[in-house]
Amino acid sequence: MSAVVHEQRHVRRARYAVAAVFAVHGAVTGSFATRVPWIQDHAGVGAGQLGLALAFPAIGASVAMPLAGRISHRFGARTALRGLISLWTLALVLPSLAPNLWTLCLALFVYGATSGMADVAMNALGVEVETRLGKSIMSGLHGMWSVGALIGSAAGTLAAHLGSDARLHHALAAAALTVLGLVACQWVLDLRPTEDEEPPPRFALPPRSALLIGAIGFCAVFAEGAALDWSAVYLRDQLETSAGLAAACTTGFMLTMALARLVGDAVVNRFGAVRTVRAGGVLAALGGLLIVVANHPVMAMGGFALMGLGIAVVVPLCFAAAGRSGPNPSLAIAGVATITYTSGLIAPSAIGGLAQMTSLVVSFGLVTVLACGLAVFAGVLRTAERERPEVGRPEAAVPDPRP
Repeated sequence: MSAVVHEQRHVRRARYAVAAVFAVHGAVTGSFATRVPWIQDHAGVGAGQLGLALAFPAIGASVAMPLAGRISHRFGARTALRGLISLWTLALVLPSLAPNLWTLCLALFVYGATSGMADVAMNALGVEVETRLGKSIMSGLHGMWSVGALIGSAAGTLAAHLGSDARLHHALAAAALTVLGLVACQWVLDLRPTEDEEPPPRFALPPRSALLIGAIGFCAVFAEGAALDWSAVYLRDQLETSAGLAAACTTGFMLTMALARLVGDAVVNRFGAVRTVRAGGVLAALGGLLIVVANHPVMAMGGFALMGLGIAVVVPLCFAAAGRSGPNPSLAIAGVATITYTSGLIAPSAIGGLAQMTSLVVSFGLVTVLACGLAVFAGVLRTAERERPEVGRPEAAVPDPRP
């Protein structure tokens, strides 16, 4: 009995540790997002060029994400996460140092590559902890990511309001977050492969059963990426607000996402995944409509907040549904993760390119249309639940989130 109790304590401690890593990862994103206008001005690029530069994180992540599994296989999960999260936190410094378009593209390539590898490693550990606990925790972990992003964006809002140099701001933030990440990694699960276990493949296509689930995640993360990187620019350029108020809009978006994710598991248990995503799609679409028609900063900020509330729990539910959508849960989860993560990284460049040809208003009209897709196609998650296979150890199976 004492061994069982010790194991339970060990897993609970690992849960809190990986939650802290999620928060650190989010804080880097929040710190970057609120200073995008400063970085744009420092590099001397327009909306179209900024959109081009913001495509490079997607390229970097696409190239590097498959390496995360191999790194974990070779060095063990704890050591791999320790190194990858440190690379990600330190990469925060690079974009603010870029003096022109080409150096900004290179900096964002490295930024995306380190982000993607750290993201894969920490989500893999989160799934393992969830399996050992025998209950859903992924929404809460993603909630901690949002909490970290909120803290990072709040600090960025203050820095922007004070008119501070983003290079100094990001250097201090990177140093603090690196230390926090290394401390948290001391208590994550130290998973190691067996002697006869083959390294994971470099690239895994999702099975057909996971493609529609990935499409739902694509819509949600596209909206999230667009809001993270363009909300501050939208308020500054379209509504002529101050830098501090523009950055505060990003903070408000992060706040609603964090709150929704932290209570997401309880909502899903009460209403089911399909109704939760459908209602979220309606809220996100209403938020997008407010953004498009806004003639006052408060109206646009309310729109971004509603959008954050609507899309918050979609991605954790997509990961859960992917694990039930076919005979190979890990392959399905990896495929859906690739689709959704890439969506968040290509969204900023797509928004910028469309804004260059038309306007930011039209760009967020596209985001609104994609949000409507969440409400229309939410039933895909019900199909995945009905096809749920038996996965993993019976005593550690993740329970069906529907009541």
